[in-house]
Amino acid sequence: ERFLPGHEVKSVPRIGWAGLKNSKLLARAQGDFDVLITMDGSMASQQDLAKLRLAIVALRAPTNRLADTSPLMRKVLILLPALKPGRVAKVSSITARR
Repeated sequence: ERFLPGHEVKSVPRIGWAGLKNSKLLARAQGDFDVLITMDGSMASQQDLAKLRLAIVALRAPTNRLADTSPLMRKVLILLPALKPGRVAKVSSITARR
């Protein structure tokens, strides 16, 4: 909540969902949340997202450490109002190599 002011933020481990596979995690999350933020970039390609009642934000950063992901939250805040259920938005701090 510190990095996404005005939004309720929960982490998968803290709410006891850490052992859930992606499909079960998404099914569970869509009952309680509007958006799932993940570092799992392959989640979108492995699931049928069109049926979901939540949006996904896929973060791409060097690590999942707060020092690497917190700078991305400014971009996430900008995206949140436009996110639609069943869609994926990608937010990256990693520039493409040439």
